[in-house]
Amino acid sequence: MDTPHRPPHSALQPRRSSQDTSARSPLRWLLLCTAASASTIPSAAAAAAAPASAGLVNDLLRKESAGAVAWDLGGQFRTRFESKQEAGSFPNRDFLDGLANSNDYLLFRTKVHLGYTPNPWIQVYAEGRDSHSLGDERAVSETDAFDLHQAFVRIGDLSAFPLQAQVGRLELLYGDERYVGISDWSNTGRSFDAARLRFEKEGIRVDALGGRQVVPRDGHFNRVNDYDWITGIYASSRRWTEFQDTELFAFSRSVASGSPTAFTPSLGGPTARDVVTVGTRWKSVPGKLGPWDYTFEGAAQFGSLNAVGGRLEHRGYAVNASGGYSWSKAWAAPRLGVGYDFGSGDGDPTDGENHTVELLYGTNHKLYGLADLFGMRNLHIPRMNATVKPSKDLNVTVEWLGYWMVETSDFLYPESSGPRAQNGYARHADFDSFVAHEVDLLVNWKLSGWAQVQAAYAHVFAGNYLEQSAASAGRDARGADWFSLQAVFHF
Repeated sequence: MDTPHRPPHSALQPRRSSQDTSARSPLRWLLLCTAASASTIPSAAAAAAAPASAGLVNDLLRKESAGAVAWDLGGQFRTRFESKQEAGSFPNRDFLDGLANSNDYLLFRTKVHLGYTPNPWIQVYAEGRDSHSLGDERAVSETDAFDLHQAFVRIGDLSAFPLQAQVGRLELLYGDERYVGISDWSNTGRSFDAARLRFEKEGIRVDALGGRQVVPRDGHFNRVNDYDWITGIYASSRRWTEFQDTELFAFSRSVASGSPTAFTPSLGGPTARDVVTVGTRWKSVPGKLGPWDYTFEGAAQFGSLNAVGGRLEHRGYAVNASGGYSWSKAWAAPRLGVGYDFGSGDGDPTDGENHTVELLYGTNHKLYGLADLFGMRNLHIPRMNATVKPSKDLNVTVEWLGYWMVETSDFLYPESSGPRAQNGYARHADFDSFVAHEVDLLVNWKLSGWAQVQAAYAHVFAGNYLEQSAASAGRDARGADWFSLQAVFHF
């Protein structure tokens, strides 16, 4: 449900797509030397649907000079209005009557890039990003004046040799972005200072990566958190089952104790941890199962992390599944879908273990409800949706999602960051597990090859758990509303 993204320069694809024990994790160094990650191999149908245009600026330059083909000059401007009522600005005030937590604001983001590909074996690419907000009262700012978002060199021609390398500042996007993604809905997005090696041959693709996340910091040149490393393995193939892309992955996140104060006391990263996530993702190939489609992803986590009172062993897991049926020959090509997301929670805070699943560097907005009030941690999330396309450029989706706690003795978590732990929110083992349900409406309209408009609305109905949490603080629970209107222009 995120804005369409132009990733050819962010991934190695034809499309653009301390002194701590924790800091010196042997697994981190093993994966850093041999690790890998890879995105789904594009289907033939997807390749056939790729637009012929190289962008407004590129099309103009290439029309004037054949030598301009080696150059890639362009960008994107995006503006979005968001209105949040009763939730979404300060998580510990969500759904609580009498606590101000509404916010209307405008976001502006501009990206410009310059790439040079003198031959198929080498590409040099740089991208700047300018992000601003107006009227935003949230605790976390999405303003970051013009800064370097990507800058990398890519060496290798996969059509002639099975290895390709990429190093520099780049975006990382894998699978459905549940664990590693670009967070494109965010006004600042996400990139890494990383190195990546890809092997691709006879329908098998494997990537190796290691790096650190870039931390946006307004008024300063953005740099990485030196205490927060990601390494990983991600492989994909269609050889084993022709109707399905099968993917296997392993990611390691190693964070040292200096992470929370890497820049300032209020701007840094998570507490120390070493968490390894291993899993698989299966996705049907479009058209291979007729009108049916499906996606399944499952992951298990192990490791340890710092917490109040000492180091905790970490054991978490998650399951995500969805499927649908499309009437492609009927008017508006309707599709009905169902899905289910599960993220483990911690049932006993006194046993020296943590079982709340870690989100790593995931992209949440398009996955767990448009209102961005809940993520996958400690929740069961069933869903049902319907999509119609009244025209080839207009897409309308309606979705219902429900939220039930896995463990009421654990916290209720927002989409990201720490748990809700104030104003009545806490561990409530004796409360009802039903949190809320949400109804979403999303409309995407492609005005042209260079302009798109998106409108969205969500309403969250408070359930028993929210009502009981509010009552424990002497308040009433209220539902929440969210609305957005966004325009994107590519040039």
